Amino acid sequence: MNTGKEILFFFSALGAFNGLVLGLFLLFFTQKKYLANYFLAALLLALSVRIGKSVFLYFDGRLPKIYLQIGLSACFFIGPFLYFFVRSAIDPLARLPKSWIGTLVALAVVTLFVGILFPYEVYSVFWNRYFAKVIYFQWFCFLVASGLAIRGLIGKLFDRSYRMKPAETWISMIFIGNGVIFLFYFTSLINAPFASYISGAIAFSLILYLMATILFYRKNTDAIFLLLPARPVAKKLNNTDAERWLAKLEKVMIEKAVYKNPDLKLHELSREIQISGHQLSALLNEHLGKNFTTYVNEFRIAEACRMMTTEPRFTLEAIGYEVGFNSKSTFFAAFKKIKGVTPSNYQSSDNQSIPI
Repeated sequence: MNTGKEILFFFSALGAFNGLVLGLFLLFFTQKKYLANYFLAALLLALSVRIGKSVFLYFDGRLPKIYLQIGLSACFFIGPFLYFFVRSAIDPLARLPKSWIGTLVALAVVTLFVGILFPYEVYSVFWNRYFAKVIYFQWFCFLVASGLAIRGLIGKLFDRSYRMKPAETWISMIFIGNGVIFLFYFTSLINAPFASYISGAIAFSLILYLMATILFYRKNTDAIFLLLPARPVAKKLNNTDAERWLAKLEKVMIEKAVYKNPDLKLHELSREIQISGHQLSALLNEHLGKNFTTYVNEFRIAEACRMMTTEPRFTLEAIGYEVGFNSKSTFFAAFKKIKGVTPSNYQSSDNQSIPI
């Protein structure tokens, strides 16, 4: 092997190896478990296996037949993983659809069935003449389906007036990259002029290095490959509406004593007065100058002060739990912040006579 081939081998093989590493990273080390990341990881792993087989076969024709079978079998999953990736990236899903599970199971069964009954080592002619063509035809069909699913994004690539989001660019480029890799392998399969078997591996390596570079310099990579819906913008309330909602909120706090729930959340309180959590947060911040925690704690502390006066049998710690705090330290810290003194000092002073 001359120097040029050695460099080409190193570059191509390293791309396949890095694909495996990046796939495993997306599979196991992202904090938020998005389906799109899982399918992109599976796509990278399938491509890496396929590319790895191509690289070693190109530079060593004596590669054991089992590796050729594994490489072609991995190719059977590239198209489905690409399609499921783009679908779950443009429309994030909470659960894996049953139809997708059925498709993957069916593909796995077919692959195992053919691989066991017709091993490549014995039926190499069958694999090369027939099954390989089935694999590439299936890959092409899923490639077309993926393109149709993101045709809107592809159109935006050519619209100079539109500024694409990073996720839109990534999804489009991953699709185009897969199309390029498919084209190189397909032209090699049909022995097209100037087609090189190693071109697909080189294209994969280039695309992968670009992905790895961007991921390396980004702090948050969990959602880089999917289009998350924009956060809803809270509708601004006018003064009349704000006063009405604040009165309704205070009524709920007093009559239902919801502040006594130590696990009370913003969205739970917003449901009580039938507005969104964003609107409630804006209402408290813009019209009272308080956040949710401070607003709730003021009711808890007011009730604690009342109990110190009227319920002497309760200890301070018991009062804290009774009014909604989930620990003694939290109660004491909140009391000191709002009243300026500790609960024990408040209880033993004349402050009890001051209206609360």
